[in-house]
Amino acid sequence: MYVKPSPTPPDDLDEAVAVYVRHRRRLFGIAYRVLGSAVEAEDVVQEVWLRWQRTDRSVVVNPVGFLSSATTRLAINVAQSARVRRETYIGPWLPEPVDTSADPEVGAQRAEAVELALLLVLEKLTPVERAAYVLREAFDYAYAEIAVMLELSVVNVRKIVSRARHHLSDKQPESVDAAEHRRLLNAFVSAARTGDVASLEALLTPDVVSLSDGNGMRGCARVPVLGRARVARLSVYRKFWRDAVPELVEANGSAGVVVRRDGRILAFMTAAASKDGIHQVLWVFTPSKVAAFLDSRSRFAMSSGVAPDAA
Repeated sequence: MYVKPSPTPPDDLDEAVAVYVRHRRRLFGIAYRVLGSAVEAEDVVQEVWLRWQRTDRSVVVNPVGFLSSATTRLAINVAQSARVRRETYIGPWLPEPVDTSADPEVGAQRAEAVELALLLVLEKLTPVERAAYVLREAFDYAYAEIAVMLELSVVNVRKIVSRARHHLSDKQPESVDAAEHRRLLNAFVSAARTGDVASLEALLTPDVVSLSDGNGMRGCARVPVLGRARVARLSVYRKFWRDAVPELVEANGSAGVVVRRDGRILAFMTAAASKDGIHQVLWVFTPSKVAAFLDSRSRFAMSSGVAPDAA
């Protein structure tokens, strides 16, 4: 336990704000990795702020421990209910991308579990498994600290993290470096815009898969598209690329592309690649998720030093 609740916090609210703001990026990073949703993570972090206001902070020995624990438990609760809601999602579900140009590691000590493709794999784990892996691998919490946060034994936490590592290593081929990833992404977009199917196929692995998150939007594939030839043909869809303007952005710690037409964002896309080529193409068309990417820029600005509402 980090604290005992009190309805009348005795210490100065300004100090509470300062502590919260100092750790806000970390809290968002924990919640985002557990949830795969920037909007839901923001809601969790705001709820943690409300709890922090109502807490007797004079008895909190470790403020960041209290805040991290509250964030983790709330995120697990939201993830458990989100899993039920996503059963009605139409087509592939992808995590919401976040702008990481200001914070490539999204508040973590290490960048683990922030790339969109890896977040998608994390969805295969239970919320508790995700939380344990994230706290250990991205934020370097000790096993004993994680055990307190998750109300588990240290032995159990070690087993959970070990299983998660093995699961993720089995699912993810070794990625290319940032420069090669950016080159492949640029080449993909260039070939797709010009309708160069042959050049596209040369960039893709034979077992490549394309996932389109549209939640039932017209024109979005509702099932994964498999294979080099089919993914290449899908990617050169002329109606989509007509008058479209792609912009290279920094998202989830690596390169991504925002596609606009007449100033309006049509989609976000990125890819996962190994030494053999692009093996996964990820498209986000759902308007709320594209909007969340744009909002993440102001969100990180807020977490850099603007105080939260004290209401």
